[in-house]
Amino acid sequence: MITVNGLSKSYGAQTLFDNVTVKFTPGNRYGLTGPNGSGKSTFLKILIGDIEPSNRGTVTKPKKVGVLRQDQFAFDAVRIIDTVMMGNPTLWSALTERNELCSASEFTDAMMDRMGELESIIADENGYTAEIDAAEILRGIGIPDEKHGDLMASLPTDYKFRVLLAQAVFGDPQALLLDEPTNHMDLESVHWLEGFLQQYDGVMIVISHDRHFLNAVCTHIADIDYDTIIVYPGNYDDMVGQKMQARNRVESENRDKAKKIAQLQEFVSRFSAGQRSSQVQSRRKEMDRLAPTELKRSNIQRPYIRFEQNRPAGREAIIAKDLCKVYDGRHIFSGLNLEIMRGDKMAIIGSNGVGKTTLLRCLIGEVTPDAGSVRWGNGMTHGYYPQNAEEGIPRGETALDWISQFEPDGDQQIVRGLMGRMLFSGDEALKQTDNLSGGETARLLMAKLMLEKHPVLIFDEPTNHLDLESVNALGEALSVFPGTVLLVSHDRDLISDAATRVLSFTPEGIIDFPGTYEEYLERYPMQDAATKQRRW
Repeated sequence: MITVNGLSKSYGAQTLFDNVTVKFTPGNRYGLTGPNGSGKSTFLKILIGDIEPSNRGTVTKPKKVGVLRQDQFAFDAVRIIDTVMMGNPTLWSALTERNELCSASEFTDAMMDRMGELESIIADENGYTAEIDAAEILRGIGIPDEKHGDLMASLPTDYKFRVLLAQAVFGDPQALLLDEPTNHMDLESVHWLEGFLQQYDGVMIVISHDRHFLNAVCTHIADIDYDTIIVYPGNYDDMVGQKMQARNRVESENRDKAKKIAQLQEFVSRFSAGQRSSQVQSRRKEMDRLAPTELKRSNIQRPYIRFEQNRPAGREAIIAKDLCKVYDGRHIFSGLNLEIMRGDKMAIIGSNGVGKTTLLRCLIGEVTPDAGSVRWGNGMTHGYYPQNAEEGIPRGETALDWISQFEPDGDQQIVRGLMGRMLFSGDEALKQTDNLSGGETARLLMAKLMLEKHPVLIFDEPTNHLDLESVNALGEALSVFPGTVLLVSHDRDLISDAATRVLSFTPEGIIDFPGTYEEYLERYPMQDAATKQRRW
C-alpha cells in the first residue's frame, strides 16, 4: 500500500495540490490524470523520493518499489540482462561490491567479514537465481536468450523501454510507478504492454496521455483537480462520466437553491417592515441554510482547435509512383504507389523504425527517394508538424512574437484570440520560446497551422506532449477538417477519430487500406507484438 497524508506542493504562487490525503491499495492499478502542468509527474517524483513536498506531509510506501525510468539511453553501455537486474538496487549493489572484492589480489580479515555480509544480502535478495529470473522476464518481453548479453545500445527504442519496464518489475516490487510508459512505443508494443500490466497484482500508479491505454489497464483513476487528488473507481471514461455527473448534480442543486432563495428573498423584502417578523427571521435562516455549494474552478482546460484551408484545392493531393528508399542496404519501401486525394485522412502506422517518418519526408521533399517520383496536385500546399516539435520553433523570442508572423494581415486581435483558444491567455502569450513546456510547444505549432490554412496537413507523432483533453480536441479537429491529412501516430483514439484510410507498414509489406482504423483491425487483426514485430 502507498499512503499519502497531508501532502502539498507549490511552485511560487502556483499550487499544484494542497493537503492531499489518499491511499493506493494493492491489487489496484491507478491512472494518475490531469492536464499538462497539473503536477502529475511532480506527484510521482514525490512518491519516488526524487523531490520533496512543500510541507511536512508524509508518504508511506513499501520497501520495494519499481520505477520506470524515462531515459532510454542511460543504459546503452550496459548489458541487457544487467540492466534488468539493476531494478533491485540492493542486490545489484551487493553483487557489484562482491565482484570488486573478488578481484582483489589480497584479502584482509575485514574484507572476508564484508564478503560474508554481502553473501547474506545476496541470499536474502534471491541473488543466486537473479540471472535466471531476469532471463525469464526478458524472454517474456520478446528478447531471445542470445541477445541477453548484448549491450542496450543494440536494441531499438521500443524494446529499450520494454527492458526498462522489466527492470522496474524485477525483484517482485510491491508497488510500480510508471510515467508515460507508452511513449516511443508502437501500437502493437502498447497492445503487449496492456496485457503485461494487467497481470501485475501489486499497487500500480501510471501516468499516460493515451485514453485507450488507461481504459484497458486501470481499475481506478486518481485525478488531480480542484487543488487535490480525487480517486474514482473504474477506468478513464468512467471517471469522466462520474466527474461530469457530480459537477452537473451540484450545479443543478445550486440552481434549485437559487430559485428557492429568490422566493424567500421576495417574502423578506415584502414583509420585513411589517407584522411578520418571526416569519421573516425564519425565511432568513432558511436562506442561509440554502447557500449554494461553492464550486471550485476545475483546472481542466481544452484548447479550441479548428483547421481551415484558404481555398479548395484540386482533386489530386499527392501522387507517388514507384517510390523507393534504401538505408544501409535495407529497402524501407520499394515500388510504392500512392494516390492521395483531396479529403483523404490517412493514418500511417507500423512499428518503430520501419520508415513512416522517412515516407513523410520523401513526400514533402525533405528526403530524396532513391527511385520513383512524387507529384503534388495543383494548388496543394502543406503544413508540417515534425516529430521533434521543439525543432519547429526557434529560441530567443516570445511565443506571441513568433506566432504573429504567420497572421497574413498582421492583425494582433486575431492572433491574441487564437492564443487564448490555445490556452495562452494573458501573460502566457509573452512566454519565451526557450521556456515552453512540451505541451505548450505542441499547441503553439498547431496554432501556426491554424493560421496558415494549408489544404494538406501532415503530422508526425503529434500527441507525444499533449494531455488527454488536447488529444481529444485534435482528433475532433482533424475529423471535421475539409482538407487532406497524413498522420503518423501510435495513439489509437486519435487514429480512430481522424482516419478514413490506413497505410500500414507490416513485416509482410505495406498495406493501403481504404477504410477506418476499426475496419482495418477487423480485416487485419493484431498479432502478438512479441512474435510479430521483431525478427532478431
